[in-house]
Amino acid sequence: MGPRRNGEQRRGAPRQSRRVEPLSTEHLHEEAVQGFQIWRRVLSGAIAAFLGLLTIAGIGSLGALAQTDVSFTEWTVPTKGSHPHDPLAAADGTIWYTGQMTSVLGWLNPRTGAFREYRTKTPESGPHGLAADQEGNIWFTGNFAGYIGKLDPNTGAITEYRLPQEARDPHTPVFDEAGNLWFTVQGADMIGRLVPKTGDIKLVYVPTANALPYGIAVNSNGVPFFAEFGANKLASIDPKTMEIHEYPLPNSGSRPRRIAITSDGAVWFTDYARGWPI
Repeated sequence: MGPRRNGEQRRGAPRQSRRVEPLSTEHLHEEAVQGFQIWRRVLSGAIAAFLGLLTIAGIGSLGALAQTDVSFTEWTVPTKGSHPHDPLAAADGTIWYTGQMTSVLGWLNPRTGAFREYRTKTPESGPHGLAADQEGNIWFTGNFAGYIGKLDPNTGAITEYRLPQEARDPHTPVFDEAGNLWFTVQGADMIGRLVPKTGDIKLVYVPTANALPYGIAVNSNGVPFFAEFGANKLASIDPKTMEIHEYPLPNSGSRPRRIAITSDGAVWFTDYARGWPI
């Protein structure tokens, strides 16, 4: 069963669709650098009002990318000033997002343009990161209010799992194959694990002070890796003992922020300070 109909808003056609002309291969690097600088300047304004879809067809290599048709489609979210934050693509092709500044969880059907919004039970929760479980429930971090939340889209009911007072700033959640929810707690320098079946929560401190654990991902062996945004380190956490192992990066000025893990186990990260994906 899909999300409830209460609060559904049909926005009609998307606000804007634009086609981007293909780039020549020799200009790709220069355009990418310039594009990064431009998008960084405009992102703070655009994120306050829009959800966007980037459609790229036929990518196979750098040469193919130069001949690729790229289009952008944007939708205006129902609540002004919500600052839509993390997006989540659901298995059915719909999109969830957090409206952090108005404390809503949003749902978009890109095929019809229909929106639904669900307000958090606790006002001003500042929902941040999103993850979906195998039953289709949507989990989120209550960034401003210190809890992990679960939304049942079928009923609109929200369950809150409160964190200790010192665990401020819960940030990014991710599920492992066993169904456990791992999450970073940036402001408190912690990593957490929540077992949905029991509601049990365990938290451990990151060894490095002011590490600011940020992005997190789980590899094929069930081991969570995370980025220490306040340091030049990546780290992993043993899923059984919750012992943390840190991996210093070669450049002392690196500040890893988001990470991704490929099927061969390689950990990729964005270096926020130095401007490179590695």
